Amino acid sequence: MQLKSKFSLYGPMLVLILLIILPFVISSSYLTHIVTLILLWSFVATAWAYMARFGMVSLGHGVFLGIGAYFPTLMFNYWGVTPWIGIFVGLAVAIGVAAVLGYTCFRFGLLGDYFALVTLAVAEVSALAIMALREITGGSLGYTLRSTGRLADMQFADKRVFYFMALILLIGAMYIWRRIDKSPVRLALTAIEESEMAAASLGVSVIRYKMMITLLSAALTALGGSLYAQYVTYVSPDTIAGVGVSLSVCFKAILGGMFAVLGPFVGSAIIVSLEEYVRISLGTSFLGLSQIIFGVSLLLMIIFMPRGIMGSMSMAIAKRLNRISARH
Repeated sequence: MQLKSKFSLYGPMLVLILLIILPFVISSSYLTHIVTLILLWSFVATAWAYMARFGMVSLGHGVFLGIGAYFPTLMFNYWGVTPWIGIFVGLAVAIGVAAVLGYTCFRFGLLGDYFALVTLAVAEVSALAIMALREITGGSLGYTLRSTGRLADMQFADKRVFYFMALILLIGAMYIWRRIDKSPVRLALTAIEESEMAAASLGVSVIRYKMMITLLSAALTALGGSLYAQYVTYVSPDTIAGVGVSLSVCFKAILGGMFAVLGPFVGSAIIVSLEEYVRISLGTSFLGLSQIIFGVSLLLMIIFMPRGIMGSMSMAIAKRLNRISARH
């Protein structure tokens, strides 16, 4: 077990060290761009997994992504409010929406499939709202961030700044993951997942703990959406809000393993790389091919490797280490 603990600790540390030195080793701005996208989506998928690994599977995190992306962008373009401030407005709105949605669901006992369906419906409503307000948001055509090139407007000449910002966010998300695992919050949420009635009978405040993890997940997701919008400088319902994006976030975490701290990163790296490879290789000939490929892959993963790539690898390594320990 000691060897397993060392692996689970030093594995993420090694990956983070490699990510820190990567921009100084590779000279291609294109590769830096791809890794930046991987880091951003890893951060969002990690935030989503905060809830999912305790049985609260949300299919509507595109709502919080959209809020985090659109609010700073619209406030800057229309009123000149710097994104450094607009991001916090987006976070506040996302937390407010999550509080209303979460409390309503938890207060009336919506669990499992019902909770997932409600969040899915809210994601679709958010995308429809963006399209309905096309005079303000640009609708389905999307909306472009006004360019000034000023640091005060969170616009940098060197795109590696966004790389390190995304990396810092990911490190922070992994740190929070570890802190949750070492705190009483994990025990409470695990007990709630097993049986809400039994947990409540033991004095666990069910709604309180579920709201805590929901608000945290929503806030970090909105933060990821804000940084994505500032980096890409373009937002649309298809890329940053709605059902499609919500499901894409789920796929990334599940593919890599939503119970392992590195799982969302591995899943994001695979899917983002695959999408980019298909886009370059086939262009517009087969627009939905990458979604079909990772959809089929996800189906196979759920059947044969339900804990995802990292979860299955961790179990295999743990069994191997246990055999070695038993021999000695």
